[in-house]
Amino acid sequence: MKVIEILKLNRELLKICMDVGIRVDDVQYIELYNDYNRLLADGEKVSYIVAILSERYGVCERKVYALIKRLQTDCNLCAV
Repeated sequence: MKVIEILKLNRELLKICMDVGIRVDDVQYIELYNDYNRLLADGEKVSYIVAILSERYGVCERKVYALIKRLQTDCNLCAV
């Protein structure tokens, strides 16, 4: 299957994601965000969670903070 075929199949969904401000490449960080929520629910401190996730997922701590902030924001539904 070619890239264009996948894009054509998912055109509407990808367009909606772009319109509401979702970065498609953030899909790779879904588990990171799930781990963040689980550790937070377990009572861990945010700075400890960020340090652990940074090491576990091989990204800098600043990136973890940015991802958490971005994934927690509401979609920009006015753009649709």
